[in-house]
Amino acid sequence: MCDERVMDCPCPKASCPNHGICKKCILKHKLTDSIPYCLFLDNDGDKSVENYYRKLKIRFECEEK
Repeated sequence: MCDERVMDCPCPKASCPNHGICKKCILKHKLTDSIPYCLFLDNDGDKSVENYYRKLKIRFECEEK
């Protein structure tokens, strides 16, 4: 059950062997210190954890104003 493919996977990289297999995708991203596309849609192509925090900082600074 855990390795079933998600039919509506939002990741644009359909050629990835982990495409639609959430368990394997998340493990791969954990090992490479990056964030899966489905959890971080507004990444401008940069899936690094550093960019994720940068985007969060920008978002919350805008909300405080």
